[in-house]
Amino acid sequence: MAAPTPSSPTGPKRFIPLENNPATMTTLLHTLGLSPTLAFHDVYSLTDPDLLAFVPRPAHALLLVFPVSKTYESFRHSEDAEKKDHDGKGDGEEVVWYKQTIGNACGLIGLLHAVSNGEAKGFITGGSELEGFVKAAVPLGAKDRAELVENSDVLEKAHRDAANTGDTAAPGADENVDLHYVCFVKSSGKLWEMDGRRKGPLERGSLGKGEDVLSEKALDLGVRPFLKREEEAGEGEVRFSLICLAENLE
Repeated sequence: MAAPTPSSPTGPKRFIPLENNPATMTTLLHTLGLSPTLAFHDVYSLTDPDLLAFVPRPAHALLLVFPVSKTYESFRHSEDAEKKDHDGKGDGEEVVWYKQTIGNACGLIGLLHAVSNGEAKGFITGGSELEGFVKAAVPLGAKDRAELVENSDVLEKAHRDAANTGDTAAPGADENVDLHYVCFVKSSGKLWEMDGRRKGPLERGSLGKGEDVLSEKALDLGVRPFLKREEEAGEGEVRFSLICLAENLE
């Protein structure tokens, strides 16, 4: 039997991987209870001002998907080595972080990071399943919060339905997938890298009042160095895709 890929934690539950498709991700969140005034959009460039200008602002969250590499795994373990496991919870927690314990659920974890933090959480519809879930998650520690995700039939159904609506045929839940999702959000005036496979949220630097996750400073603190590290180690261009959560223009 093939060993599970780094992006798929070993455990009793596995999901069908989500395609990094704006329509798929938007539909999933709208189904759960995010306001239809927000939607995901493709980000086609991190350097071309004209292409960046097509993206509505402010951008509340960035969702990056990339192939897991030896470089990424080495850097992840090295950076996490001296860190303690995240123990934040409650209203005093600067950012709400979810540990990934379900195989192939990194896309769902990324979505939860996107809407549980920053200005995006203010767009959760009152009385919705999503509001109830986030309210239940906030007072919990990392272990109990992960179990809340695992035991949520609502999240599992929404994820399964969304996974079957992508542009390409979805792989099976038991397939090894080498792609992984990381979310970047702005919360408490800081840029955070949110990855459920790390020991906790990663603070990447301070952002000013008018700086969102697609601002030059945020990109220089987060996505750009992330991709540059992968590109230099691989001695070539890195395959990745990037979508952001912002105003729905439809």
